[in-house]
Parts: sequence; structure tokens; C-alpha cells
Amino acid sequence: MLNWKDIIHFSIKGNPKPDRRVEKTESEWRELLSPEQFRITRKKGTEAPHTGELCSIYEAGKYNCICCDTPLFDSTIKFDSGTGWPSFTQPIKENAIKYERDSSYGMIRVEVMCNTCDAHLGHVFPDGPEPNGLRYCINSESMRLQKQDSDSKMEKIKG
Repeated sequence: MLNWKDIIHFSIKGNPKPDRRVEKTESEWRELLSPEQFRITRKKGTEAPHTGELCSIYEAGKYNCICCDTPLFDSTIKFDSGTGWPSFTQPIKENAIKYERDSSYGMIRVEVMCNTCDAHLGHVFPDGPEPNGLRYCINSESMRLQKQDSDSKMEKIKG
């Protein structure tokens, strides 16, 4: 389980190696993404609080990167932070997320990106719930929910 010390270490010393890499040109990303998805993921934008489609959804499934479909977060670690953005306590895997120091807007924060394709996702903060105290504050436009099908869940149980 990652903690704030791990996040700072990654942002200073380097990130874990991703399982794979996806790289495209700016024009290729523009063709694949909506204008708002492109603005947020490729230009480090932010959606307005309480406007994202995934903010109030708590269905079972995985939250995948909108750009490369890499699984980023699991619905079991999503929580309502009251901030207006989907919030999570941990990534699905240690190497799913890339961390970089962000000093924009007169603040020092830690930006989180997809470690596979470098899509901007949001930021992580040390004010989340126990036991690790992390709050990944993520733009809805940077993810898609791959809902867990109840039939496939039963198949796994039977199988």
C-alpha cells in the first residue's frame, strides 16, 4: 500500500516502470479524444468541480485511462471526498500512475498521470482517509468506467 512518503520518493527519484508504453502524436490524440478529453489529458487541464460524470457514480468496476485504456483505479477504493472530483485511495497497481512535482498556480502539488501514455489525470494529496491517508483527485474526463458485469463475476466464482 502506497503512502505519502512513497509518492514524494517517486516524484523526486523517478517512477516505476510501466508494463507497456503508448505514444501518439498530438494529431493522433486529437482524433481519438473529445476536445474536452484532449484539453484535460494532453494539455493538463482541469474540469470544473462537481461537473464530471464519474463524480457520483459508485458502480463496481475499473476506472481506465481514457487515452490508452490502462486500468488505473478500482471502484472498491473510490470514496466521496466532497471536493467535486472522483477520489481514490490507491492506484490499481503501483506502476499504473506516474508522479511529478507541479508548481503551477503558485502551489506545490503532485501531479498524477497515466504511466502508460502520460495522460494528465489530476493530483494526489496527503489528506485522504486511513490507513494510507492518500486522496487521488482525478478528472472524470480522463477516465472511463469499465463496469463489472454481474454475469462475468458469477463466471469467475463458478470457474
